Amino acid sequence: MSTVQKKRKEIHAAIRNAAIQEFARNGLSGTSTQAIAQTAGITKAQLHYYITSKEELYQDVLSDIVEAYKDIFFLSASRDDPALAITQYIERKVRHTLEFPDLSRFFANEIARGAPEMTPHWGALKAAVEEANAVIQQWVDSGKIAPVDPLLFQMNIWAVTQHYAEYEAQARVLMGKPNDEPLDADRIIAEATQLFLRRCGLKEA
Repeated sequence: MSTVQKKRKEIHAAIRNAAIQEFARNGLSGTSTQAIAQTAGITKAQLHYYITSKEELYQDVLSDIVEAYKDIFFLSASRDDPALAITQYIERKVRHTLEFPDLSRFFANEIARGAPEMTPHWGALKAAVEEANAVIQQWVDSGKIAPVDPLLFQMNIWAVTQHYAEYEAQARVLMGKPNDEPLDADRIIAEATQLFLRRCGLKEA
């Protein structure tokens, strides 16, 4: 990779990270391209060299989030072992949430305002969720887990695992963790894993 290519890649990454941060805090309408440029450490003119509009950038980030959530779903090697699948899924979800809290807040803010920008992305998200529903229902039908509502089971996992980003300030106060210390991922994962495995009548993998 040439020096110029490397520099462009670094600027693209800075723009994306700045956009996530600003959109997570202020939403689409409350974010200006000037704010994105300033957070990215570039000029507004430089920013517009790399993007067409903030709306297109917002859509790009939404697409990335949906793809990331699809990748975290537990639908590959462990689908025949519910305890392992659920354990791995919760761990991946919690660690992703804690590592990229602004992504969770970005997505939560979009949904909370009625998801006006999600129209192009619902199809991919619903397809992934329905595939997971089918796997969970198969576990139920074959007696591998106690009866659960596959969709609500997934949604409840999201609610628990994403809580620590969407309500980070509250979690930090209640857990006694200052902003310069990471939240205890292992503690969160252990509790969430036991909660959902027990709901399924399973023991830890």
